[in-house]
Amino acid sequence: MLDIVLDKLNGHAKDGKVCRIYISVGDTISADDNICDIESKKGSSTFKSNFSGVIKSIEISEGDTISLGAVIAKIEGEAIGLKEDNKKEDNASSNKGASSFNYFAGLMKPKKEEISCDIAIVGGGPGGYVAAIEGAMLGANVVLIEKENLGGTCLNRGCIPTKTLVRSAEVYDSLCRADEFGLIAENVSVNMKKIIQRKNNIVEELRNGIQFILEKRNVRIIKGEGKLVKEDSLFVKENNTEITINAKNIILATGSKAMKLPIPGADLEDVITSNEALDLDKLPKKLIIIGGGIIGMEFAFMYSKLGVDVYVVEYFDSILATLDKDICDEITSIAKDNNIKLYTGCKVEEILKGEDNQSIVVFSKEDTKKYLSADKVLMAVGRGPSIDTAELEKFNIELTANKRAIAVNDKMQTSLNNIYAIGDATNIIQLAHVASHQGVVAARNIMGKECSMNYDVVPSAIFTHPEIAVVGVSEKDAEKKGIEIEIGKFPFAANGKAMTYGEKEGFVKIIKDKATGVVIGGAIIGPHATDLIAELALAVKNKLTAEQITETIHAHPTTAEAIHEGALALEGGSLHFVN
Repeated sequence: MLDIVLDKLNGHAKDGKVCRIYISVGDTISADDNICDIESKKGSSTFKSNFSGVIKSIEISEGDTISLGAVIAKIEGEAIGLKEDNKKEDNASSNKGASSFNYFAGLMKPKKEEISCDIAIVGGGPGGYVAAIEGAMLGANVVLIEKENLGGTCLNRGCIPTKTLVRSAEVYDSLCRADEFGLIAENVSVNMKKIIQRKNNIVEELRNGIQFILEKRNVRIIKGEGKLVKEDSLFVKENNTEITINAKNIILATGSKAMKLPIPGADLEDVITSNEALDLDKLPKKLIIIGGGIIGMEFAFMYSKLGVDVYVVEYFDSILATLDKDICDEITSIAKDNNIKLYTGCKVEEILKGEDNQSIVVFSKEDTKKYLSADKVLMAVGRGPSIDTAELEKFNIELTANKRAIAVNDKMQTSLNNIYAIGDATNIIQLAHVASHQGVVAARNIMGKECSMNYDVVPSAIFTHPEIAVVGVSEKDAEKKGIEIEIGKFPFAANGKAMTYGEKEGFVKIIKDKATGVVIGGAIIGPHATDLIAELALAVKNKLTAEQITETIHAHPTTAEAIHEGALALEGGSLHFVN
């Protein structure tokens, strides 16, 4: 009897959570078969077998936290395919009893399977799985290939995990401010392990929900890495089965990966990306965030609310630099009020390891070098498409001009008519809801329901505190396009619901075309901004006028009244605010 031992995790992680177990007692497995998925602070990974034989017992359960050296399962068989440093006789128990004669290796050749389908999708993120559901609902035989976890970056390492942590930070902040509400809350503290566990539970529940829906729609899910072998064929290895998929149509939804600056020290142990930041079960005392964009500022507010001393170093002259100046000014002021230290117009040059195990970020501003030290450095400089450019070019699939993403038309087709690409792999707009809509468009076009993507009305949500949301034409856009506009504003300080919540910061801004009166854009910074933006998105999409919004009765007391008042400001003046 031999032990299958956890001998490696992503990066320098020493422990992780068991997310999924692929084996059962009595299963016959071979080397390189999937054993389990493990999430650690360095990301998610699939642990594979170094043994061939029959599983006799499983020593772990889904949800367990296990450390390096833990026994995962016991197997009756032989060790094969081990690394040289693992073949030493006196090594860990995982190799104990291994012999040079490999009996099982000769018996357990990979199974081979060949299947056909209407649509094969590579990637099970918000674009891929939505495309699978839409295609199946339209009558297609669909196969979905995912190498890690369903839900992609958004569900596992992005939208949902971050918002779960943001909510924990908000609750903690509210408890710390209990006195403002006439309440007493004593001995309030942060338990990061429980916060992370809550996050993991929510992610797992949503992931299971996606799998349930896919299975109910008769979508076949294959766990593995899909590789193009022909224009209409894919190869996947799932455990000990080699699967060839002959597909009439293929959708590439391979997602994105966290980027790091190409600077010295970027690979130091305490330099992390958003992936690892979501699994920190111990709060750093000091955190330096490189990048003051959406990802960086969401983490900045979240960690600051949890009591971390946060520093943000941003290359541009403003945080969230793509937004209009009034929004940038407002969130900058609020960030400073929350003790977030901002260093804008700064170029990071390198990261050093200090004598006290602190990480030192070296950056320059106006030719002057500056230094900051912290326990952790979060690299929040965006995400890039996760694609194999060489493989795509081999099949004559065109890339974008910068060779970083897959080029597509408005039907989401690549240069090959039967191959489509959606989501972050196209690098058009890196938002989950855009990927999902692209997935719907791709599936419908494949099934003969012709439709096109239009990116004119895409709401964007930023989960700082307060929240920020924008849609349509901004002031910057209007100026560039030469559109004469009028702007209506209303502050949340004059909104009754916001006052009851103790969240009076921010405002609603509505932009209309002066010539037509039609609402062409808007921005909200304040309580529930990410929910409220839906009304403005609907108005922009349907070319509503500001007057039509004013004629719509809004419930009282709600934060939505701020939109009504913003529209009134465009049509003669707000009722509850005077400039």
